[in-house]
Amino acid sequence: MKITRTIRRATGIAIAGLTALSLTACGAGDPTANQGADAGDRVTIGVTVYDMSSFITEGKEGIDRYAEENDIDILWNSAGMDVSTQANQIDQYISAAVDAIVVVPVQLETLQPQVAAAKAAGIPFLDVNATLNNSEVAGSVQPDDVAAGEQEAEMMMEALGGSGNVVILQGPLGGSGEINRGQGIDNVLAENPGITVLAKDTANWSRDEAINKVKNWISAFGGEIDGVIAQNDDMGLGAVQALREAGIEGVPVVGIDGIEDGLNAVENGDFIGTSLQNGTVQLATGVAVAAKIARGEEVDKNLIYLMPPITTDNVGDAIEHVVSDRPTFLDALSELIAGNLITGDIAFENLPGQGK
Repeated sequence: MKITRTIRRATGIAIAGLTALSLTACGAGDPTANQGADAGDRVTIGVTVYDMSSFITEGKEGIDRYAEENDIDILWNSAGMDVSTQANQIDQYISAAVDAIVVVPVQLETLQPQVAAAKAAGIPFLDVNATLNNSEVAGSVQPDDVAAGEQEAEMMMEALGGSGNVVILQGPLGGSGEINRGQGIDNVLAENPGITVLAKDTANWSRDEAINKVKNWISAFGGEIDGVIAQNDDMGLGAVQALREAGIEGVPVVGIDGIEDGLNAVENGDFIGTSLQNGTVQLATGVAVAAKIARGEEVDKNLIYLMPPITTDNVGDAIEHVVSDRPTFLDALSELIAGNLITGDIAFENLPGQGK
């Protein structure tokens, strides 16, 4: 991926009409004074995310720390899973002449006018964590969601011995995460004819929605459910709660993301595994790339985050990074990202099983 940066500013941010806008990171700034930045200049980056999930919340902490240490001002917004809201937020960033825009999009087939307008204004526009179907983005930092879906499905196949009934909790329909993780799951299911999918439906990355969804499936299928494949940890944790409240034990659950509660679930046996998509690293890397592009610095502009599998073998180390020794991990984040941008392995954080 590549990174460039651009901006300046003093204090006192005012973006008319953008009521939910917040400025984080070190130093305030005037977002109306953009026109490109040189290497080393302070830059302002507008960030809009699909919603404040656990993954995004952890990622924002990484963004804020990286920005504070690397002369970046962050303008932050959550779209609340609404495409129109996200489009309006980006329009405001463009009007404010920010130096770069980073988007975790609500849906794949959206924001074409905003991408075109940002390009016309000379503002680098990056999709991070979830893709846009648009060849005009200036850069992209993405997880290999197909591989993650395959990884979690293979964990489930091993747990069930290739035979049994599963239910699948999907992310928001039409989002790249749901589409690609679903494709990975389907790839593995196609090779395991002994597995029957009893039901699959979206719970929109939400723990609460997953609780209700799985309760309905328990009512419909009862003891026929042998395993739960959740496309993220929050939904998997909702499944765990629903099963527990129904008095059902011994049903393996697998997730993706490696959020704090998901890692704890692996450690205590509620999950058979997860895949670590450390939002702290991935989202901050997206901002790092955007800043380099804005500053005209050399950087790979298209990077893939390959999630390491998390099982009982390495969950303790992952917990140190995400939870128990998080301050130390955050202190080393900028250096970690700088090294990873050189090697191209943006998921590297020296976990057992990861090679440099």
